[in-house]
Amino acid sequence: MIEWRDEGILLAVSNHAENSAIVEIFTQSHGRHSGVVRGGAGRRQAPILQVGSQVHAVWKARLEEHIGSFKVEPLRSRTAQVIGDPLTLAGLTSAIGLLSFLLPEREAHASLYQDSVNLLDLMCATNSWPLAYLHWELKLLEVLGFGLDLNSCAVSGTTENLLYVSPKSGRAVAAHHTGRWQEQLLPLVPCMIGNSEASNNEIAEGLRTTGYFFEKRLAPSLGNRPLPMARQRLVDRLNTLASA
Repeated sequence: MIEWRDEGILLAVSNHAENSAIVEIFTQSHGRHSGVVRGGAGRRQAPILQVGSQVHAVWKARLEEHIGSFKVEPLRSRTAQVIGDPLTLAGLTSAIGLLSFLLPEREAHASLYQDSVNLLDLMCATNSWPLAYLHWELKLLEVLGFGLDLNSCAVSGTTENLLYVSPKSGRAVAAHHTGRWQEQLLPLVPCMIGNSEASNNEIAEGLRTTGYFFEKRLAPSLGNRPLPMARQRLVDRLNTLASA
């Protein structure tokens, strides 16, 4: 029998058999992992098995390749704290959806895990989280091998007047080096490269750029499935707030 203990973020819950549930957890040391929770479809477990919650998990299986079973204990609930704020709820479900959609199974990403915990905790504590969310998406791209190089111009090497991102290379492009390709380039808003403040419109523009690489680069490598709709709902809400 194989057994390990870890903490993690609950990503997904689905009913299984009569009274059980299959859960998906992004764990600190074991990556995105699935398992069966006995009684997980019952009322007693429902308050614990909430997407976005922090849990302590014990996973057991006879063989490593088996789906195995989980026993989970609550560490921190989050959904109840954000359910009354549509924007924050959209941010939480977007982050959770992307982790579930993009992370390889059983591949540890300890740094991304901690960044994700910090982001979700920030969402529960303050309304200034959207910029942190944008930087979290940039980190997610980096961890998965599609990091953007935004420090200098791909054409000249200059670090000044960087306003665009090449959709082909993922590198920054200075305004005076766009040439006839300007309309094909993606926006590089200042808040993507270190500004501590940003408007909802700027953040939405930044998410347009990260979204391109999720949709056009990462998704095709995973079977060309569409990105989770939760992410688009977040972008739509930011755009609505920006135009209000």
